[in-house]
Amino acid sequence: MTRHSPLDDPQTAAHAWARYRWLMKLMFGITSVSVVIAMAFLYWRNGFVSIHLYIATALGVTAAMMLMAALMGLVFLSSGTGHDEAIEDRLGDEARDAWDKLS
Repeated sequence: MTRHSPLDDPQTAAHAWARYRWLMKLMFGITSVSVVIAMAFLYWRNGFVSIHLYIATALGVTAAMMLMAALMGLVFLSSGTGHDEAIEDRLGDEARDAWDKLS
């Protein structure tokens, strides 16, 4: 039987998801500043080459940073709420011993 996850409680889940949204908004702000710095650096080094270079760079930097923020935010959400401890470890010490032998 699986254990109760703290995210099953609506109040805890609402708090955790509000913190996640705050983290994503913060990271979007940092990403926006990073994109502006990258655009300024490209213009300083190359001048105006092609609009496609600037569009691709802006989209690439934005996509990479926001994907990283989303995935790391989910890791923080899962770990910070205690959701990770609610899993059922079916293999128990057997899997841990096998992993220790490999490393």
